[in-house]
Amino acid sequence: MSQEIILEARKINKSFSGVQVLSNVDLDIRRGEVHALMGENGAGKSTLIKIITGAYTKDSGAVLWKGQEVEIGSLKDCQALGMACIYQELSVIPALSVAQNIYLGREPKRGKTGLIDYRKMNREAQELIDKYEFPLQATDTVDSLGIGLRQLVEILKGLSCNSELLIMDEPTASLSGKEASILFNIIGTLKNQGVSIIYISHRLEEVYRLSDRLTILRDGKNAAVLEKEEIVPKEVIQTMIGKVVDESAGSKKTLTRNTNEAVLKVEGLTRKGFFEDVSFEVRKGEIVGFGGLIGAGRTEVMRCLYGEDRYQSGKIYIEGKEYVPTSTRKSIELGFGFVPEDRRGQGFIPLLSVNRNTALTNYDIISRTVGAISSKEELDMCRKIIEKIDIRPADPEKQVGLMSGGNQQKVVIGKWLLRDLKILIVDEPTAGIDVGAKDEIYHILEELAASGVLVIVVSSDLQELVRISHRILVMRKGKIVKELAEGVVTQADILEAASGIEDEEVVAV
Repeated sequence: MSQEIILEARKINKSFSGVQVLSNVDLDIRRGEVHALMGENGAGKSTLIKIITGAYTKDSGAVLWKGQEVEIGSLKDCQALGMACIYQELSVIPALSVAQNIYLGREPKRGKTGLIDYRKMNREAQELIDKYEFPLQATDTVDSLGIGLRQLVEILKGLSCNSELLIMDEPTASLSGKEASILFNIIGTLKNQGVSIIYISHRLEEVYRLSDRLTILRDGKNAAVLEKEEIVPKEVIQTMIGKVVDESAGSKKTLTRNTNEAVLKVEGLTRKGFFEDVSFEVRKGEIVGFGGLIGAGRTEVMRCLYGEDRYQSGKIYIEGKEYVPTSTRKSIELGFGFVPEDRRGQGFIPLLSVNRNTALTNYDIISRTVGAISSKEELDMCRKIIEKIDIRPADPEKQVGLMSGGNQQKVVIGKWLLRDLKILIVDEPTAGIDVGAKDEIYHILEELAASGVLVIVVSSDLQELVRISHRILVMRKGKIVKELAEGVVTQADILEAASGIEDEEVVAV
């Protein structure tokens, strides 16, 4: 690894509405290194990256590229220098093909006609896909792809620019173990080619595995810059959040079968092309985890339970009575809550306040006077939720889109806590959320289960499944292939069932 500094941020300061978000933050990136950036949600990571890439303007400080001070004001400025950013929030356009998304704004043209050369574009995109062995076709419509494959398209957009610096923001948040392993191999190849990578992740094991150096931010300030040999897990966590959180907790767990009555029963549920003959029960006081690789059918089952999609055959029983979820409204009235995996796209409206977002699913229970919503009752309900689950900042008028990922997820979960919940389905509850916020989300779900709410958790995070679940069902290729309900269960048990083979090269992430 070269000692040459390719990017440097010096004494960066930034405030929003008088609140200091970054205070004299420094960051330097060497050529050909993987430099991890860590910190709790709200520590300033995203703000720093957005300043470096021109999405935000800095209040003071300087950004240097290869030793020369530069002013970056747009994505084109980044590309011109040789930087590309792969954001956690996907920017792909669903209606376009994979190739169109990769080369959007940079499409090859036919001679002097100015017309797009689709044949050349598709060929070059497929060559790039084949080079990195991604399970995609250049002509696939992005709308037909799951969120994990869409993340791969986002990564390809960055790789297609021949960038000297790639910024990866939670790149494995929606990837399966196999997809993540492919990405890690790509990162190794790029590093050997002299490409620098800023790697932002809350998954500590990835940082330890990949990074040459680590910068930790806390409360908008530099907390530490560590060389590879200085990266010690417990010390990193303590530096990052100011207290020790045992990230290894939950690597294995002893399960005891719940003998309470089954409140939810699913028998032979089938949606052709997505899942087949799915049967399971959820008992009172349980958190049931659903494991499996991306595309196994977990999310699709939950969408059918909730009434978002239709199934062809099978039956659903709630408290002994058959239930046909013909609409999400009907499910909500019955006592369902649903937290989708695409938090930003489907879980909340970014431009609306905490107050309005928490009210979205609850207008039917808010008092009305001559057809008008009671603003006072709406605000009182919001404040109740803010206090109950510690949403920060405790400001009902704060736009949810401007909050950290952990607090956004609290808002999405919180709006259901105002209702008489029977069943809460949570898909990828802590994707892109820091260690401390994860514990808070887990505590909320555990309290709900203890109060009698049935909680179903879909997660690609094996450690999370082991940590929070009372029972784990593993899906593969649209079917439940294993139930883990008694005895010691480990991440390896889930991964083996999900992959269908004993593969020592598969890495749990």
